[in-house]
Amino acid sequence: MADIPENPNDEGDLKRSLGPIHLISLGIGCIIGAGIFVLTGQAAATFAGPGVVFSFAIAGLGCLFAGLCYSEFASMIPVAGSAYTYTYATLGKFVAWIIGWNLVLEYLAASSTVAVGWSGYFNDFMSHLGYPIPAMFNGAPIAMHGFNEFVTTGSLINLPAVLLVGFISTILVIGVTASANFNNAMVAIKLTIVLVVIFACYSYIVPANHVPFVPPSTGEIGHFGWTGVFRATGVLFFSYIGFDAVSVAAQEAKNPQRDIPLGMLGSLAICTALYMVMSYVLTGIAPYQTLNVAHPVSKAVEALPGTAWLTQYVNIGAVVGLASVVLVLLLAQSRIFYAMGRDGMIPPAFHKIHPRFRTPYKSSIITGIFSAILAGFLPLDILGQLVSIGTLAAFAIVCVGVMVLRIRAPHAKRPFKTPLVWITAPLGIVMCLFMMGFLPLDTWLRLAVWTAIGLVVYYLYSSKHAKPSKYQVKNLAQE
Repeated sequence: MADIPENPNDEGDLKRSLGPIHLISLGIGCIIGAGIFVLTGQAAATFAGPGVVFSFAIAGLGCLFAGLCYSEFASMIPVAGSAYTYTYATLGKFVAWIIGWNLVLEYLAASSTVAVGWSGYFNDFMSHLGYPIPAMFNGAPIAMHGFNEFVTTGSLINLPAVLLVGFISTILVIGVTASANFNNAMVAIKLTIVLVVIFACYSYIVPANHVPFVPPSTGEIGHFGWTGVFRATGVLFFSYIGFDAVSVAAQEAKNPQRDIPLGMLGSLAICTALYMVMSYVLTGIAPYQTLNVAHPVSKAVEALPGTAWLTQYVNIGAVVGLASVVLVLLLAQSRIFYAMGRDGMIPPAFHKIHPRFRTPYKSSIITGIFSAILAGFLPLDILGQLVSIGTLAAFAIVCVGVMVLRIRAPHAKRPFKTPLVWITAPLGIVMCLFMMGFLPLDTWLRLAVWTAIGLVVYYLYSSKHAKPSKYQVKNLAQE
């Protein structure tokens, strides 16, 4: 059987225009965002205290194991679709559908989550200028307590989040090169702001704010103590999903076999270090109990007499930085839909390419509409935990798939090989399941509901229309 070609372009439609700098920037653009600017405060105040530093380290380690497995697949099957396409090649269409359905949850809910976080910083930025956004247009109309208890908030819609998603979706329709260049500029701005905050605020750390570094448990599993650190790990795992978004762009990379692993692992290493340092500084300059707000970094910086001048720069960095995260997430979701449409799992409209821009424009538009609806009407905490559990499930199955392919196609060409695969892949699975285990029960229940809906769609449509994968194991094996 023939190997996958060096630059497969099976449909001859998506434009290969992304180099290694673009791909690393895509990874950093997605990873550095909600984790630093939004979720760090929530995780510290609710679950882990200053121990959130350990949570980031554990989550980064789990991502490393999964990332090494992703890199092997991405070098072998460098096409759009990420974990969905890899699973189709190794474990068949049913498991691939489950992964694809989870990736929909991952990227759609993630883009909506970050848009909600962006809205909080944007409102703070506008408030400092003297033009606050009216409360009825700046928040979700509902909040949830537990699995099925809804309360109204008085808001009508989170309008800034909806408008951001619409703007980014328009950029994605225009073209991937324009999108990547726009992302590069935003990444440069937000990295500058992050580094300035770290260096400017480090000398203001109050040692007492780090004592105890892991606050004692309240007696409830997952609320402080080490179980709280582990629960925060599962929640903060959301912050790392940018590295697998790099693999979604494989079909638009110039040299995917080399550059996709470089983009994933390079961006992961850089961002883990920044996350740990930033969370250490943030919980040092402000008591962790005060950080459960939509804009924790600017709130903490503003409270310091010597760094209040940084507040608007932090807001600018967050507004720009979170916008770049939304861009990468929406790009990733549209490419997942593109790949699923290619295989007949969903209607072929999702596979349509714009004749001028060479982008999956219908996929981008539909993704944008659903993301805008979620961002406009659901609160941050529900969206963030849904993303984490869906992502962890997808990563675990990728680790399984790498081992399956080593057995079923041992001689397939692997431009990048997962080191110590029989140790790395099982550790990736264990880490993912471990983090999933500490997520709240209501998050599992929402995942069960989402999976049930996916199974209905699969049996009513996908199972009847799915085409054989072009990247099956037998086609990966050398003659």
